[in-house]
Amino acid sequence: MNIACGTDIIEIKRIKQSIETIGEKFLNRIYTINEINYCESKKSQKYQHYAARFAAKEAIFKASSKFIDNKFSVDWKDFEILNDSQGRPYVSKAANLKFNQIDISISHCKQYATANVIIIK
Repeated sequence: MNIACGTDIIEIKRIKQSIETIGEKFLNRIYTINEINYCESKKSQKYQHYAARFAAKEAIFKASSKFIDNKFSVDWKDFEILNDSQGRPYVSKAANLKFNQIDISISHCKQYATANVIIIK
């Protein structure tokens, strides 16, 4: 059994600026339609949720890099971060990587979003 962890933190204003400047091109490059729908449903706090998912994807990239062959290309939308009925985030899609388990924790406040990931393979 192999275990890897990854973490990331991002300023929410960076994601907000990217969305406001680049718009749908940025959103469609980074997020799945399910993630966009979820974040948009959060109205005035949507940028916090976008930033949290961005940080989560970065954390997954960092953790999974231990298991990814250099010939295997991973894209932003290869990972999808959703929430269960109790609001707990989970990774619903993880490319074609065969992980036994991915545990994720995300958090955000007014200025920052952060994510931690543990992968078991």
